[in-house]
Amino acid sequence: MSSKKENWLLLTLALLQFTNIVDFMIIMPLGKMLMRTLQINTQEFGLIVSSYTFSAGISGFLAMFYIDWFDRKAVLRNIYTGFLIGTLLCGLANNYEMLLAARILTGAFGGVLGALSLSIVSDVIPLERRASAMGKVMAAFSAASVLGVPMGIFLANYWDWHFPFFFLAALGLPVWILIVKNIPNLTGHLTERKNKPLQTLRGIFEVRNHWKALFFGFILMLGHFSIIPFISPYMVSNVGFSEKQLTWIYFVGGLLTLFTSPLVGKLADKYGRFQMYAVFAAICCLPIFLITNLGPTPIWQALIVSGLFFIATGGRMVPMQAMVSAAVNPKIRGSFMTLNASVQQLTAGLASLIASQVISEKVVDGHVYLVHYDWVGYGAIIFSLLGIGVASQLKTVPQTIVQVE
Repeated sequence: MSSKKENWLLLTLALLQFTNIVDFMIIMPLGKMLMRTLQINTQEFGLIVSSYTFSAGISGFLAMFYIDWFDRKAVLRNIYTGFLIGTLLCGLANNYEMLLAARILTGAFGGVLGALSLSIVSDVIPLERRASAMGKVMAAFSAASVLGVPMGIFLANYWDWHFPFFFLAALGLPVWILIVKNIPNLTGHLTERKNKPLQTLRGIFEVRNHWKALFFGFILMLGHFSIIPFISPYMVSNVGFSEKQLTWIYFVGGLLTLFTSPLVGKLADKYGRFQMYAVFAAICCLPIFLITNLGPTPIWQALIVSGLFFIATGGRMVPMQAMVSAAVNPKIRGSFMTLNASVQQLTAGLASLIASQVISEKVVDGHVYLVHYDWVGYGAIIFSLLGIGVASQLKTVPQTIVQVE
């Protein structure tokens, strides 16, 4: 593949991830608004967040049995179509039950998109440049924070919470066209003999290295996603942000990681994927502690803490994904990466539900505060450090580049 085609492929996947991530993330800063307008509590809001991840996890588990049977481009195009339909239905929802159902449908498609995108990157990019390429695609998270989430919050505040989903559904149409134009047919992983579901499971679970890779993602997400859904409600209730000021958390954090994610990828290719993961997993313990223990704080100081949190926790993800992609045989990479994403999504949902049970509301002088968020932070620190030990056990298997038609 020429460098020009490679750049267009990475840009298309990054734009796809941008819409996917904004759709997933936008629910969290809308937390206070949704709890007020839909008249729901923290547990019900936690269910809205976790319903997406549980749905994504279940659909990913089912998809892993068949995803390696087909051309990756065709699968990506069809799944993205379903994702856009689900996003539109989120905008059309007018009560808690309808929104919950729409989030379940969107998660069923959106959860597979991330794994499939990274599988395509792993198929066409050599291992020695893979972390850099993944860093570029995963910079979509940063762009989503800088552009997508603030725009979504603006639309929600200017009109109401439905409009961010209408905006995303419309934005997804040109991305769909780019998928058709810029993603090549990827069939080099196909074989004449299609594995049955039990054969697929056996091929994955017979290898001890695969177990370690799956546990690696489990440990990371269990800590990470116990914190993420409640940053916005905590900043409003305990730190002193207004709902409109939440935009700055995602803008600053996203702007910083827009530069640091590709840089981390380059450093991981140069100095080692595990080495860079270990560095950022250790560093992130400080901002995790700080962000979950903040009291009333000047906005600029809180933004420094949240910015460091985005940089450090995001810095773990790039080398982690590159390590996991190199731990599996390319012939079953689609199935494994989909299963891995499924495990991570289910773990994210579990972490969100656990955190929603740990965190509670306390009324003082008529103001509602969130309490026990610090407990969640201590658990996340422990899991981050445990992840270093698990990552050290992962082995890299021989890698080949899948044929591009």
